[in-house]
Amino acid sequence: MKSETIIHPIPPVYDENSKVLILGSFPSVKSREQCFFYGHGQNRFWKVIASVCNEKVPKSTEEKKELLLKNKIAVWDVIHSCQISGSSDSSIKNAVPNDINYIIKESRIERIFTNGKKADELYRKHLEKQTGIKAVCLPSTSPANAVFSLERLIKEWEIIK
Repeated sequence: MKSETIIHPIPPVYDENSKVLILGSFPSVKSREQCFFYGHGQNRFWKVIASVCNEKVPKSTEEKKELLLKNKIAVWDVIHSCQISGSSDSSIKNAVPNDINYIIKESRIERIFTNGKKADELYRKHLEKQTGIKAVCLPSTSPANAVFSLERLIKEWEIIK
């Protein structure tokens, strides 16, 4: 698969009440097609968030946004644009970060969590100095992270509440 330069197509989800910001690296092919976060059917993000928040697993984009905002969770990605092959985080090159400072200013963000090691690495490299907030790296909800069962992910992610 050839690498192509892609600009992030999905706006952040947050409002003035958001207290927690969860940052991924860059949207997968499926997420880009659906124009919403964690769109791959095997990604466990929505199951994990629903469980941690004691809610039912959302199906539609609107239900997903409602779940996040109701629980004061903001979601976006570290990268604004990059060269990437398909959905492979390991193929990311020439990353240009998103400006997340306006989200922090327009909300009540107290803590930042990264969804996986690549998001954490990119956050520390590009954004931590700007925000002044140290992020907590959580295990990736990606299906590629087969080492973590759904139950183990939920246990690790409970820290966001």
